[in-house]
Amino acid sequence: MLQDLANFIDAENSDNVIKVIGIGGGGNNAVNHMFKQGIHDVDFIICNTDAQALDASPVPTKVQLGASLTEGRGAGNKPEKGREAALENIEDVKKALKQNTKMVFVTAGMGGGTGTGGAPVVAKACSEMDLLTVGIVTIPFKNEGRKRL
Repeated sequence: MLQDLANFIDAENSDNVIKVIGIGGGGNNAVNHMFKQGIHDVDFIICNTDAQALDASPVPTKVQLGASLTEGRGAGNKPEKGREAALENIEDVKKALKQNTKMVFVTAGMGGGTGTGGAPVVAKACSEMDLLTVGIVTIPFKNEGRKRL
């Protein structure tokens, strides 16, 4: 099941010009919430190194990042591992964005591994595809400490 999930992309059914792509746990939580609200005329995509988080999401378009690097277990709060994971599957992300896309909102949390390391890789790829790209990120609360940044 998890192996099938690694290559699951449903971009062919997408015809909206605006995409919202969540990277990592924080970004996925934001996109899952928007999807559950029933927002129309926007396509939602989630990307994560954590295969269980992808499997649990109701969002239909999913890209597993770094399956060979992380074995589906996440980036372990290591941004460099998140960056490498995003680079490993950046062509899958681009494929999910190809059809009819004009604008992309990239959302992520800047405190863990996948979002912190992967969101800049995805945003750069979107920009290189000449897509209007907007980043929406969260940072850890002060009580979570500087280590999370």
